[in-house]
Amino acid sequence: MRETFFIEELDALQIGYTSVTTLSTATNYMLRTEKKSTITYRSYFKPREFGQLHLRLWHSNVVDSTWSDGMESKANDFGGNWRIESCFVADGGEQPDGSVVEGSSCPLTFDASRFKDVLPGERFWSDTAAVQIPHNHFVAFSWTITVEGLENGIPFNTETPLATTYESEGNLAEQQSAESFVPSGNKQILPALLAYKKEVSKTIVFLGDSITQGVRTEQDGYTFWAAKIAAGLGPDIGTWNIGSGWGRAYDLVEDSAWLSKAAQGDEVVICLGVNDIGTGNRSSKQLIADLTSIIEQLKNNKPAIVIWLCTLPPFNFSDEMETAWRTVNEWIRSGEPSGVSGVSGIFDIAEVLGEAVPNDRQIRPKYMSSEMDPHPNGLAGTAVADAFLNWYSR
Repeated sequence: MRETFFIEELDALQIGYTSVTTLSTATNYMLRTEKKSTITYRSYFKPREFGQLHLRLWHSNVVDSTWSDGMESKANDFGGNWRIESCFVADGGEQPDGSVVEGSSCPLTFDASRFKDVLPGERFWSDTAAVQIPHNHFVAFSWTITVEGLENGIPFNTETPLATTYESEGNLAEQQSAESFVPSGNKQILPALLAYKKEVSKTIVFLGDSITQGVRTEQDGYTFWAAKIAAGLGPDIGTWNIGSGWGRAYDLVEDSAWLSKAAQGDEVVICLGVNDIGTGNRSSKQLIADLTSIIEQLKNNKPAIVIWLCTLPPFNFSDEMETAWRTVNEWIRSGEPSGVSGVSGIFDIAEVLGEAVPNDRQIRPKYMSSEMDPHPNGLAGTAVADAFLNWYSR
């Protein structure tokens, strides 16, 4: 029997450290190679603050949420055996062009070693490295990974990329130029948490699916609502976005590595259910039971944790799916969910994004990422963040 994930001792957010970015690095897929391969991945992200940053990574070698029908990967699948050959953080400059600013690279080590052999399901911290990031520059994160064969997968996130990412064959994490690096496509291969040394008054975790992750918003724009809420709150309040594309509530109800991340927060904003109805074909009764289970697990594990529950965003459902969507939202708005502070603990994101009743199941056209895609765009991100910050501060 494998180790239980849902334990306080996970300590993903150590005292004195918090997430340095609002980019989600939750995982929903598994990278597999037919033969032994050594590949360098270089990603660029915007930090919450600039100046000298003391950075370290925490990683969980487990898939967080199920992708599509679960044939390729599902929640709690273990990654295999693989090796970190080298790992660097650097000033990525003002444009994420594949290079890093000369002389800015700093190695991230593991118990003072440049390499790390990663075991299935392992969770671990790196040592800390200091890097200087000028105002409005990106942080560049580069690591070289060796994986051997199809049986040894690496959990990662596949979706429309929100951050610019590159890859190249070979051990090139320390290389400063962009030579041989090519865009990674829909592969975001990053640690589960990129943290920086920072004392915060509290930490808010955003737990949700692609709508929370920010999928379909502008690449490198950080216009999704979790990022804009974090900006409005300021860096003295820690935030950790663990939104994951295709994620659903039932991914979190049994021995969940993903939920163990959410449990690290002082407060958790839950925005789940669209994929349960639209992809999982869950009934309203099943979804209500799953949301109840999530809240109960969080409260049982940490009684002082504060739960903020969002209504299900509009996603242009019809027929039976619309009925389930309406039933669950009526239950949420009633203030009945146990463990939530009644109606005062409910954020009505559906009201912000939806058309007027009776067409409230439909997202307002101006908030759609495209004519055919109801994922919220950057304009919707602003609307949700403004409404949330006003609601949160009341």
